[in-house]
Amino acid sequence: MKIAKGTLSWIVGSFLLALLSLSFFVFSNIKNSPLSIVFLIITILLFLLTIFFVMFFRDPDRKIGQGIVAVADGKIRDITKFEDKDIGFCICISTFMNVNNVHVNRMPLNGKVESMQHIDGGHIPAFKKESDRNERVITIIDSKIGKIKVVQIAGTLARRIVPYIRRIETLKKGEKIGIIRLGSRVDVYLPSKKIKKVCVKVGDKIKAGEDCLAEIYG
Repeated sequence: MKIAKGTLSWIVGSFLLALLSLSFFVFSNIKNSPLSIVFLIITILLFLLTIFFVMFFRDPDRKIGQGIVAVADGKIRDITKFEDKDIGFCICISTFMNVNNVHVNRMPLNGKVESMQHIDGGHIPAFKKESDRNERVITIIDSKIGKIKVVQIAGTLARRIVPYIRRIETLKKGEKIGIIRLGSRVDVYLPSKKIKKVCVKVGDKIKAGEDCLAEIYG
């Protein structure tokens, strides 16, 4: 199983703490100390945490889909149309990522990273409207259909957005652009006039890089 870039320290850290707790358990058990039960419980919990991190930070290979592909794994939370200051008239597709989803995000379409901006904020649950004020990373991509905006939003548990890319870098559709650690949300802003058909609806479960969010003209 492949592990996502930027997450190995979490897995190794919890595993080393589990080994340390295990050594205390063995030592206290030899001494017939009542603390042995405490260390046994802590050891079990730390090994379970390590297994959780391995599953959470998995990074499976993906067969890249057609059209504009999903940036994130998760459930479609909202699809709205409005005028955005960066994109103009756009369609915004919002995906909520639960703790059981793969948290590696991917490019929606071939393009060049025009700008990246990190904005500090709160950590309100990502499924709430107020989460628009959360910590986030805003990436503007120059593509063949014009500008596309990807907004990675931190949630209650997600305390760190780790970008894999840099400004002016040119990337292909489906390439990895970063990871949000522990439950979060990703919004994709697409220029309305270039979208032929939106291929998802609210409630759909999607996979980054594989599932098509929208078809484009031409």
